[in-house]
Amino acid sequence: MGTTTAPLQVGLEDLLGDMQHARRTGDMGRLALLAYCEVRRWARQAGEPELADRSTALITRHPYASRDQFMAQIDDLIGELERAHSRVLAQVPPPH
Repeated sequence: MGTTTAPLQVGLEDLLGDMQHARRTGDMGRLALLAYCEVRRWARQAGEPELADRSTALITRHPYASRDQFMAQIDDLIGELERAHSRVLAQVPPPH
């Protein structure tokens, strides 16, 4: 991760909150926007190219047969973001 950890952590926490809220409310349009624009942007800034590629492919690769199929992919993406959050937290220096 090339950028300082604090802004990445805060940005990811905000993004996770937005994704989880949109998922709870079933806002597919918001989820698509967040996945394609915000997750990709954050992942690129954080030096997580696989996550950036995954978020792009989730929206651009192919249409989904059902809403449930799309939501399952969103759930997987949220899980990946949560794992990225753990990696970011592991880089935070302990308090003195």
